[in-house]
Amino acid sequence: MQVHLTNRQQNILSATVRHYITTAEPVGSKALIEGFDLGVSSATIRSVMGVLEKSGLLYQPHTSAGRIPSDSGYRIYVDQLIKPSETLAKEVETALQKHLHWEDWSLEALLQGAAQILATLSGCITLITMPQTTTAKLRHLQLVQIESKRIMLIVVTDSYETHSKVMDLFLENSENKPEAEVIDHQLQIVSNFLNTHLRGQSLLEIGYLDWSELDQEFRVYGELLKSSLVELTHRALAPTTTQIMVRGIGEVLRQPEFSQIQQVQTIMQLLEEEQDQLWHLICEDAEMDDANKSKVTVRIGTENPLKPIRTCTLISAIYRRGSVPVGSVGVLGPTRLDYESAIAVVAAAADYLSEAFS
Repeated sequence: MQVHLTNRQQNILSATVRHYITTAEPVGSKALIEGFDLGVSSATIRSVMGVLEKSGLLYQPHTSAGRIPSDSGYRIYVDQLIKPSETLAKEVETALQKHLHWEDWSLEALLQGAAQILATLSGCITLITMPQTTTAKLRHLQLVQIESKRIMLIVVTDSYETHSKVMDLFLENSENKPEAEVIDHQLQIVSNFLNTHLRGQSLLEIGYLDWSELDQEFRVYGELLKSSLVELTHRALAPTTTQIMVRGIGEVLRQPEFSQIQQVQTIMQLLEEEQDQLWHLICEDAEMDDANKSKVTVRIGTENPLKPIRTCTLISAIYRRGSVPVGSVGVLGPTRLDYESAIAVVAAAADYLSEAFS
């Protein structure tokens, strides 16, 4: 989200978010004057909060109430106004090293222990997926034209399991659409390119294909195939019985945001009975910032595609064995979340598990 704020607007938005995170009460100018050294008058704060409200970053739950952050306000806060807590990151690493006994415990017990430590330190529901141990490799891949403007991607593994996906082929200039024979020829060239670069690789590594090596005239297929390949690999590698270690439910559900019993029930149903949906969500962002650190994904409120958690924030990161993603660690809590701490907890835990599994 691209919103350009002045330094004063940034300071007042940051103070509003921090105060609301602490108190769970709508924030007025008087509270900011008393709690923060903003160096401006109460009238100036009210004026700036009005601008932030018009920009969709704050809103009033009631006409006479103060303001609280919107999902967009939290997004700006996370993306532009904070840095994860380095102190807490070190505390997480120390706690995991001290309390987890890799030589003596089963893998499930280790991840349960890690989840409990993270729940205690973050105050959130902690989610850690069991690592995927599949060794499935790509045997063959084929692109087939099935009708005008529609193609099918077919993936065959070394165990001869087949997975497919139908896609719409959006051509840039529909008036000059190539003949079916030309499209077939292009699809065969792209299929040959993919097989040359991917055959024999683990399905977990398919997402790292260097598309820049594909000739310019075929790039339209590359853009279309990127997300489809990732989706197919997740579908192929999803465990038959999804297992996610869940800890910290009791503490989070005591927060005022979860006072409605129906909301609690839908979240509990997701955590207990619909883990496959959650598994796909927290395992889909297998990206890297650099060679050693996992990218942390923060989904705030309505950014979550799963309806039961659209009033929550989900923060997750992939952990790896070497360069291969094998599982995910995440925290789930209200949008009124201590983001500096929660992001640090997830990043540190993912890095620790990656190092341990490698």
